[in-house]
Amino acid sequence: MHFDDIWFLLLLLLLPLYYIYGGRRPALTYSTVSIVKSIRPSLRVRLRQLPRIITLISLTLVIIALARPQLVNKEREMSTKGTDILLAIDLSGSMSAEDFKPKNRLFVAKEVVKGFINGRSSDRIGLVAFAGEAYTLSPLTVDYGILLTMMDSLEIGRFKDGTAIGMAIAEGTRRLKDSEAESKIIILLTDGVSNSGNIDPITAANVAKALGVKIYTIGVGKEGGAPIPVNNPIFGKVYARDNSGNILLTKMDEETLKKVAEISEAKYYRATNKDKLVQIYKEIDALEKSDIKVKEYFHYSEVYHYFLIGAIVLLFFSVSLRATWLWSYP
Repeated sequence: MHFDDIWFLLLLLLLPLYYIYGGRRPALTYSTVSIVKSIRPSLRVRLRQLPRIITLISLTLVIIALARPQLVNKEREMSTKGTDILLAIDLSGSMSAEDFKPKNRLFVAKEVVKGFINGRSSDRIGLVAFAGEAYTLSPLTVDYGILLTMMDSLEIGRFKDGTAIGMAIAEGTRRLKDSEAESKIIILLTDGVSNSGNIDPITAANVAKALGVKIYTIGVGKEGGAPIPVNNPIFGKVYARDNSGNILLTKMDEETLKKVAEISEAKYYRATNKDKLVQIYKEIDALEKSDIKVKEYFHYSEVYHYFLIGAIVLLFFSVSLRATWLWSYP
């Protein structure tokens, strides 16, 4: 609530004086009051101060009305340059590597990307998942609830295995090419080497650059690689091995990821743990923050008359009490 003439509220400081001195009557002098001490006062006597209290409340309401209380209705008008973001997530088998705690690379990536989605407020975001092929799971949208549901549904084995980085870039670029947003970006997260698809990453990056799309690339995985767990129908979880029986370790083509980011005038990042991955998405979030301008409009509705009506009703009630049930001789 807003008061247009708030200085009138200072009159409230005078009300205690009214209560203390406003109702004093001349007193009669007696030699002793011991005779009446044992007499219990009636309800009428106990309530003799009620009219004064009601009058005090009434005066309070009058003062508040003089201060012109108003209800404020605020409207906001938002304008933004806007950013269209395409998230490309690797679902190849190597994303099950367990060097990212508490579970594996994909589990951590999903949690971090969901945090990134929740941190945006006005941008359209789309989702592409890729392994041996690339598919759009969600076109550009501001319905972040759907995006979060899609993120939860990501799982390894959903597509043919492999790492089609070029196809993921091409699919993301296809979704962004007709965008009229001020900024168009792909955030591509992978842990492998491009070994699938009929478009190589460098060619796809050059096409994206020509269409004004920037590609932030993120390589996930600890230095030296990590074993890849697979499910054996007999022995349960085992680790992938080559033909000689040696445990296979994940590999990453950092040079290609760096080149893709460089071509599109973006950046390459390497995440070796969850904290680093969180920091990377925070940095990208800051670099690609939409320029939002907010205008606020205020509408005021006068409500002083409600306080005046209340004051009049209470004053009438107070006068009625004094003139009837609580009437007494001077």
